[in-house]
Amino acid sequence: MAWVLKVCGGAISRHFSPVTLHHHKQAGPAITKRVNDIATSDCILQQARALRSQGVGRGGLPETMPPKGKEAKPDSLISKEDGLRYWQNATADVDGMLGGVPSLFSPISRVDLQGSRTFLARLGIGTSQGRQKVTNCVEGGAGIGRVTQGLLANVAANIDIVEPVGKFTAQLRGKPGVRRIFNVGLEEWAPAADAPAYDLVWTQWCLGHLTDAQLVQYLRRCKEALVPETGVIVIKENLSTSGEDVFDPVDSCVTRQEETWKRLFEEAGLRIVRHEPQRGLPETGAHRLLPVMMYALKP
Repeated sequence: MAWVLKVCGGAISRHFSPVTLHHHKQAGPAITKRVNDIATSDCILQQARALRSQGVGRGGLPETMPPKGKEAKPDSLISKEDGLRYWQNATADVDGMLGGVPSLFSPISRVDLQGSRTFLARLGIGTSQGRQKVTNCVEGGAGIGRVTQGLLANVAANIDIVEPVGKFTAQLRGKPGVRRIFNVGLEEWAPAADAPAYDLVWTQWCLGHLTDAQLVQYLRRCKEALVPETGVIVIKENLSTSGEDVFDPVDSCVTRQEETWKRLFEEAGLRIVRHEPQRGLPETGAHRLLPVMMYALKP
């Protein structure tokens, strides 16, 4: 699945995942995000708190109520079924993948890809002088291949794709550099028995669909699949600015604060070797995107 970015402030509209200005992967369920309904981070936080206080969970139905005086953890509200439904209703194009954000911030995809390209170059990966291409790469939550074709195909000889929505990956079959396509969710994926070790694992705008426990297990599998010593995992995700992790019922995902990310990386046995924010994110009047951070991880 893909996510989108999310907006901080202003009433825009959701045409796909609550990340329209907050996530960034493929988007689009029954709750189409149009540029008129994107909730602001404050609205999202209020919704999440209301849901948690009511013990609302999968499909909007009450789950086991948390102990008195305690709220349910945001990630406990994630529903795989609701998230898939959302993305299966998203359009298979860049606007769908980015939750309708391009309609408001037209240069967002170009800015995102350039930021990612620069980050990889600082890790020694690229085509310019002093950088090198890698042999094997796997991309988690690839969607229609916006990042696959706009970034990874230029720096990796072979790319394996992990994406549960078949209509998104249909247009990636036969594309240069694309080797294997796994139509499964990140929580189910494991490297094939005959797969080579990966030089680069890229996962962007989709980990909010995993619970904390699922995310740690996914990262551990990625760690085991790396080329020893030189392999690197790159995570690119939105950051919550609300002082806590925030659940979004629209596409059933969680936007995590930086402290949570660091804790989960440590639990997975990974260390941050480089991190930096995505720069140059566009703003329009009162509307701006949530911060986006890139992390390079190694065992």
